[in-house]
Amino acid sequence: MDTSTATCVDPFESLNAEQRLAVEHGLGEGASDTRPLLIIAGAGSGKTNTLAHRVANLMLHQADPQRMLLLTFSRRAALEMERRVGGVLNRLWGQGGARQLPALPWSGTFHSVAARLLRDYAARIGLDESFTIHDRGDSEDLLGLVRHDLGLSSTKNRFPQKGTCLSIYSRVVNSQEPLQPVLQQVFPWCAQWEAELKQLFGAYVEAKQEQNVLDYDDLLLFWSEMMADPELGAEVGARFDHVLVDEYQDTNRLQSAILLGLKPSGQGVTVVGDDAQSIYSFRGATVRNILDFTQQFGQSARLVALERNYRSTQPILDVSNAVIALAAERHSKTLWTDKPGSVLPQLVMVPDEAEQARWVASRILEQREAGLSLKSQAVLFRTSSHSAALELELARRQIPFVKFGGLKFLEAAHVKDILAILRFAQNPRGRMAGFRVLQLIPGIGPAHATRLLDAMDVAVDPCAAVEAFQAPTNAATEWLAFVQLYRALRQPHNTWPADMDLAKRWYGPHLERLHDDAPQRRGDVENLERMASGYASRERFLSELTLDPPEATSAQSGAPHRDEDYVILSTIHSAKGQEWTSVHVLNVVDGCIPSDMSTGSAAEIEEERRLLYVAMTRAKEHLHLLVPHRFYVTQQSAMGDRHLYASRSRFIPDALAAQFDTQVWPAAGAEAASSRSAGAASVQVRDRARAAWR
Repeated sequence: MDTSTATCVDPFESLNAEQRLAVEHGLGEGASDTRPLLIIAGAGSGKTNTLAHRVANLMLHQADPQRMLLLTFSRRAALEMERRVGGVLNRLWGQGGARQLPALPWSGTFHSVAARLLRDYAARIGLDESFTIHDRGDSEDLLGLVRHDLGLSSTKNRFPQKGTCLSIYSRVVNSQEPLQPVLQQVFPWCAQWEAELKQLFGAYVEAKQEQNVLDYDDLLLFWSEMMADPELGAEVGARFDHVLVDEYQDTNRLQSAILLGLKPSGQGVTVVGDDAQSIYSFRGATVRNILDFTQQFGQSARLVALERNYRSTQPILDVSNAVIALAAERHSKTLWTDKPGSVLPQLVMVPDEAEQARWVASRILEQREAGLSLKSQAVLFRTSSHSAALELELARRQIPFVKFGGLKFLEAAHVKDILAILRFAQNPRGRMAGFRVLQLIPGIGPAHATRLLDAMDVAVDPCAAVEAFQAPTNAATEWLAFVQLYRALRQPHNTWPADMDLAKRWYGPHLERLHDDAPQRRGDVENLERMASGYASRERFLSELTLDPPEATSAQSGAPHRDEDYVILSTIHSAKGQEWTSVHVLNVVDGCIPSDMSTGSAAEIEEERRLLYVAMTRAKEHLHLLVPHRFYVTQQSAMGDRHLYASRSRFIPDALAAQFDTQVWPAAGAEAASSRSAGAASVQVRDRARAAWR
């Protein structure tokens, strides 16, 4: 790449010293430094900006964008990275006239890149390159069918449901741990079924192979196995000069093995992440990957820590630093900022969850009157159910809110129908897609669908099997229309996205027949068609959409229709990567944070500490930790309904509580209401408050 304009403008002048060290590692005067690079990026420290500048700098030093592998955890993150890289290069080239920005063809999620590589090497690893990819719903359904065929749905004792079975299977694959310890540590109520689960998983793998389908976990598993083969591993690794990984703290053991297989020496490897924000062990992620990174390759890695925070005020950073400083093991860093701010974070002591809800609602309205929009305020919680009382209070006060969650796009029946049509055409051996599509036709039930799928399994030409099938008399007209559709979709000369238009036209009458709210659902189908036009082929569209789907359907996404402003309610896990001017954290008590379900080991407790740290570092100017003293519990037992008493989270010991502005609600006297916690005074306030609640 021509760098003649590099002397005209410094594209990195906006970076701080540590960011610049990371961006310039192994380049220019330091080109002899071939060590892998670990960027420990504290919350709000400009992680994405730093990685984008590093990618741009590699290009400026003649790195071939075609030989750069950039791995992220969402397609949106990959697109944002490309946009920022383009922005850096545009600033650099602004004085030299317009130039075409280089593309990053190997920028994407781990799973999407895996799918591309598996198709490239399919013949050499025993795969048919026409394989289709099951989303979680399809995987559950297939596992459920296998479970039923094995007779496990009719056992005397309750066998785990298909969703639980898939979670166990996924945990074993991604953690690379044997089934027995996974059951004992994570699914102890299923441990008695170890032998049956092994049988189930073996049959599930065989069913996938027979149908030429892969699930999410297979993509990483097959890629990892490829990298473990010396010849294939070296060949794939040689395709890339640079491998850059975002959010490395969220990787699992398979992903770590893939990275090591790509670049055993570590040369050309850059990873960015924050061990203090590793909170996804329930997905198989392990904090060990980032903690042990510096010693995993043929040479020790260089570590650069980004400590300057561009998000929060110093008082918020002080308490956040103090929380994470008590961690048993971590990469050392201390966040700091020059952002002005003197308001202390609040530790709010409330009698119970009802008062907690009232306090939060009142505070939200107070801040709105002071100029903070509702959208700039968020309420975070450990578990979705923790917001129930608050949701009722917000509704009572007519405060609009949006809770992160809802129906996922690919879980909607009409979206699954359209995708099943395309998948069945792409892969005739895919029984889950075929079973769904065939039963859309009036008069075709499970028995007829199974008979046709069996015939297609042994047929040389799937289209011929469809055309020869004798449909029931009452389905004759609709069946003829389907045969014409299937024949057209199987034509190799079709141009994409014409296939989508064919599927949409055929499905239209069925959508009207099956759903009372067809006009609203039709909007999702049209949105799907618009999305299809952005992909080069049917195969690419199906793969990418399955691996990185839109978040919600038109019925669930976005804000309330009549309110342009609304409060955000979110689990802490869903809030990672977000920021708000004001953040309220509910139930900062032992039993909630840490969750009483996650205190079985030191590792679980440490992750709970990181979870609180993530919640606290979402706040820019105002942070409120709520500490309810009493919980009302409804129990189906001889003890009946009762109150349980809770204590402040162990992650906020007395010495740390002194750094907060402690508030008591309702005020136990003016002195308590205005008291700021400081040493023994904080204990007195707490004790007075507890005495009043009793």
